[in-house]
Amino acid sequence: MYDHILLPVDGSDESTAAARRTLELARDFDATVEAVYVVDGRARRLTRTDRERDRLRDHGESVLGEIESLAADIGHPVTTELLKGKPSVRIDEYARETDASLIVLGRQGMTGLGKRLLGGVTEQLLHRTSVPVLVVSGGRQSDADAFEYSRILVPTDGSTNAETATRHSGAVAEQYGATVHVLNVVDIQAAGGTFNAGGLNETFVERLEESGREAVDSAAADLETTAPAVAIETAVTRTDSFDGVAVGIREYVADHDIDLVVMGSHGRSNLKRQLLGSVTSQLLRTIDVPVLVVPRAP
Repeated sequence: MYDHILLPVDGSDESTAAARRTLELARDFDATVEAVYVVDGRARRLTRTDRERDRLRDHGESVLGEIESLAADIGHPVTTELLKGKPSVRIDEYARETDASLIVLGRQGMTGLGKRLLGGVTEQLLHRTSVPVLVVSGGRQSDADAFEYSRILVPTDGSTNAETATRHSGAVAEQYGATVHVLNVVDIQAAGGTFNAGGLNETFVERLEESGREAVDSAAADLETTAPAVAIETAVTRTDSFDGVAVGIREYVADHDIDLVVMGSHGRSNLKRQLLGSVTSQLLRTIDVPVLVVPRAP
């Protein structure tokens, strides 16, 4: 499924963590890796001398050189390319030009907006690209020796985008002999309304859970067809948090020691929106395991 991986880097710690994970993943999938550094067009326009422009280019080449050294240590080849332009736009363009099957990058790079906020370039790229993106945080499992994919979580709401994510989880699980956990979180607050959640009767909540069970059973059946050797666990849980489904997913990740989350960029509630789905966006900001975001079909 992954034969050519694009690795945008910027020299940050999370970028380096993403590079380590990319090279390990590429070795396991026998994929090629191309590392790119984008000289930001805005920064270049602010330069006044050739020397200043050379310094921008030299920094990019230095960062790419570090990735080449890392690749040599890990034992998997990498090619490099220095690009120019707006980073999110140029990365997306280059991914399409090179027919990349996966993009891997850090959650918060040099242009990050804050400790718990998604990095600007990462979020902008997720908004626009049609290529799956693996977002790597600087949290646990940032050390190459700790990489593991034995427990994979797929949150599902039964949408088409969630079904596509399920197939990606199966491909990774087959490669690593992992168990796939398929989860539906019933959002009590959203179902009842902010001021009426306490009035929901148990029968209605049970119907919500029944709908969630249908979603996870459908995803599990899809996995059994596309990845028959993969072990599957299913669950339907409730959350009454005002922060919604993302909290339920985050709790499940912690309780079951999940190594990787695979999810669609948009769910049922925002399939027509042009922005990143709210659940996916919230989860990316607050979770310390890698998240593979699978874009919706055009």
